[in-house]
Amino acid sequence: MNDQDGPASEALLLVTHRFPHAVGAILGGSAAQGRASASSDLDVAVLLPDSDTSRREVIRHAGRLAELFIHTTADIQQALEHNRGNRRGTLLFIYDQGQPLLDLHGDLDRARTHARALLTKGPIALTPAEWERGRYLLTCFMDDLIDTPSTIRYEQLALADHTLREAAHLLTAHHQAWTGIGKWLPRRLLSADPALGRALLNGHQRVAERGDTASLAAAAEQVLDLIGGPLREGYIQR
Repeated sequence: MNDQDGPASEALLLVTHRFPHAVGAILGGSAAQGRASASSDLDVAVLLPDSDTSRREVIRHAGRLAELFIHTTADIQQALEHNRGNRRGTLLFIYDQGQPLLDLHGDLDRARTHARALLTKGPIALTPAEWERGRYLLTCFMDDLIDTPSTIRYEQLALADHTLREAAHLLTAHHQAWTGIGKWLPRRLLSADPALGRALLNGHQRVAERGDTASLAAAAEQVLDLIGGPLREGYIQR
């Protein structure tokens, strides 16, 4: 049994033990791609009959954490549509790239086809109000980052984090690309824009390691230039 079969077998045991009435299941995340460590959690999407309820659970099975994305066959289509709206597409990627574990009546295959169609469309575009608010927030974070002395490290690091997150949010939206949080933020950012994404990440690293904010601020300003420039006076939140 290879490394990839291990997590898949474990996930299937989890599903059959906890959800004996499941009609479909798929293993996602790093475990499905053979990149999981012994301590990595399992991301498992489970399809249940319409008589059950959709929910999200985190459990521990056989000593390993498992995050369960549970939907009924009646709810899965709407859940996938909603997942496109949050611009991260976590559920969509599980269904698209995951390793199938169980599909009794073809419900899993139909859900995977729908997920792939939504991924092809890309995330929902930002509204004009969301673009303006994003420009204003990134401008504020960038200005404060530049103004904060390197001796006030707590504030400087907090501002660097906010600058990176807002810049990543806007840059991925500019490219109509999926975004992410946690470890998926740099992955999605580099996928959307390898050059400017790396400039943001390298700038963030320079703040953390050297207290030097110039590179991150310059990269953030490049992002702002792509979407209409910095926004300060004149911003109105309705």
